[in-house]
Amino acid sequence: MRGTNRDHSGTRVYEAQATGVVKKNAGGKFIEEYAWSNLIVNSVPVALSPAVTNFRQLVSLDTFEGVPDLSQVLPLIGPITDLLTFYSDLRLAATQGSLAHAGDHLYFKHGTPNSWADGNYVLTGEDSIDFDITLAAADFPNQTATVVVRHVVPAQPQIKFPADWMRAPVSGTPNNWVQVSKNSDSKSDADKYTAAVGKETFDVELKVSLADGRINSATLDNPVEVLQLDCADLALTKCGNPVRYEIRRRIEIR
Repeated sequence: MRGTNRDHSGTRVYEAQATGVVKKNAGGKFIEEYAWSNLIVNSVPVALSPAVTNFRQLVSLDTFEGVPDLSQVLPLIGPITDLLTFYSDLRLAATQGSLAHAGDHLYFKHGTPNSWADGNYVLTGEDSIDFDITLAAADFPNQTATVVVRHVVPAQPQIKFPADWMRAPVSGTPNNWVQVSKNSDSKSDADKYTAAVGKETFDVELKVSLADGRINSATLDNPVEVLQLDCADLALTKCGNPVRYEIRRRIEIR
């Protein structure tokens, strides 16, 4: 996996390797068990703790294995959740039964919040999305297909706002993304928390083998329009001036 993460503080470029083994779970469903290694951030190798190297991520196109415990895998939360996104998107597209020809399209209302909070640094991290899915191309002689999955803002996002000021739309739609994190750089009692809210979308493109369902490659483009305040209390009522910026993540697997 290779990724670029750009925000108001700069650009972070990383790559990581996931090595998988195919197994069956207790219910007889095929699953893939991945170990993560070789994390490199801005061209510098990152030493991984034993908790991270021993962690195994379970994903499947046959069943949903759930969201793993992210509390001990901080350096790899992004790669882990992005791999889960690729598998979940393809599984959703494959199980709807209405994508058979190039151009076929469906809209799947979801809205249920997804969380990436680790409980240590990120105290609240949620987004709420619906899925707009298209079978963009189907090459039956070569047994390949291209699936495009757009994660869009629901009419009524279901995230929980820790403070009332987070409810005002940041970018033309209801806010569907929220994050509250500890400000680890704070040198005083002020500005203990960074609180942010905004609009998030994803554009995911999956190149898939029709012969066996394998994901040959995939890309993810993830912009977030953000309103951020630094706050001195967890209730997010004693805050400084707002800052607006864009987070832009671009991810690929191959």
